[in-house]
Amino acid sequence: MEQVHHPPWLLPHNGLKEARWSAMNNPVLSIRGVSKSFDEQIALAEFSLDVAHGEFITLLGPSGCGKTTLLRLIAGFEFLDCGAILLDGNDILGLSPDKRQVNTVFQSYALFPHLSVFENVAFGLRLKNIKGDELRRRVEAVLAETKLSAFASRFPGQLSGGQQQRVAMARAIINRPRVLLLDEPLSALDARLRREMQIELKRLQREMNITFILVTHDQEEALSMSDRVVVMRNGRIAQIGTPREVYEEPNNLYVARFIGDINLLPATVEERIDDRHVRVLLFGQRTSARTEHELAPGSGVQILLRPEDLRLTGDIRAGMPQLAGTIIERSYRGATLDTTIQLDAGPVVRACEFFDEDDPDFDYRIGEKVEVSWVHGWEVVLPDEE
Repeated sequence: MEQVHHPPWLLPHNGLKEARWSAMNNPVLSIRGVSKSFDEQIALAEFSLDVAHGEFITLLGPSGCGKTTLLRLIAGFEFLDCGAILLDGNDILGLSPDKRQVNTVFQSYALFPHLSVFENVAFGLRLKNIKGDELRRRVEAVLAETKLSAFASRFPGQLSGGQQQRVAMARAIINRPRVLLLDEPLSALDARLRREMQIELKRLQREMNITFILVTHDQEEALSMSDRVVVMRNGRIAQIGTPREVYEEPNNLYVARFIGDINLLPATVEERIDDRHVRVLLFGQRTSARTEHELAPGSGVQILLRPEDLRLTGDIRAGMPQLAGTIIERSYRGATLDTTIQLDAGPVVRACEFFDEDDPDFDYRIGEKVEVSWVHGWEVVLPDEE
């Protein structure tokens, strides 16, 4: 039976043992085999992750996948069932939240409404008995970094949502934590301000060289801000990689469906051509497709194509299928035009093309017959899990 680890302030004595795992490549944070359940419902299952110093990691997944639970375990707000969490190679499970070099920016910001911006930011320093000129110097420096100097005397109720978010960030970074945890801090902002704050957060993270771990369910936010994205499913890692890797090379259908829009075309493997290609039968047409998965002849696969990969064309592309269909919807989005096509073979697919007002054939009409194709190598082929 595995030993259950509890923080010492929840136990009559400290029964924790020192972690025995080595810190590969000296990561600032190592999560080793962490499991956590609530009322027999698994929130995390043997979860392991190493985070490098100065890295921006995003935990991405739907509600209930365990991402916020993981953040709370790192911060010390929950105790785990088994496993270890190491900060700079040291086990921090025996430390209360205020003793860990980890700070959290909450979704609600949790600002003190009766304190000015200056005093909200200074709060952590005062707890450490820092006073006088040093306190003022450090607070003013952080206010300058977060572009809040002009608002030092205001109260939270006198600030916009974006300004309140900056105050929460300033208060969290004033003590220069080793790791900063962000629990959906931008979710309350409107779309335009949210994009601006994404850029601002990334700037702060880069300039301060602090490790950020962001929790979000917003795919665009994860892709635009992160060094690596951890896609989570049912308390486990479904895939971890750079934003480009998880978007362009999903390793399973769950990740493919969760990250961005995707077109799925069912096909059957006929034979392996070489180490990187197979020949598939797609709606009666044979074509080669790029994949290194072990796929037996006769097995079902899904050919994945992003909307921006599809082309509406009457030109024959050598060796590529031409899938006939009918346009059923067109959506103008400024820089792009989205086209929804009902294929004669059955599926509905969506193409996204950059708007070209100089092309007389670009603006198709609803009800018009078209052919859909793509450039060889842009497809991703995955085993059909269903």
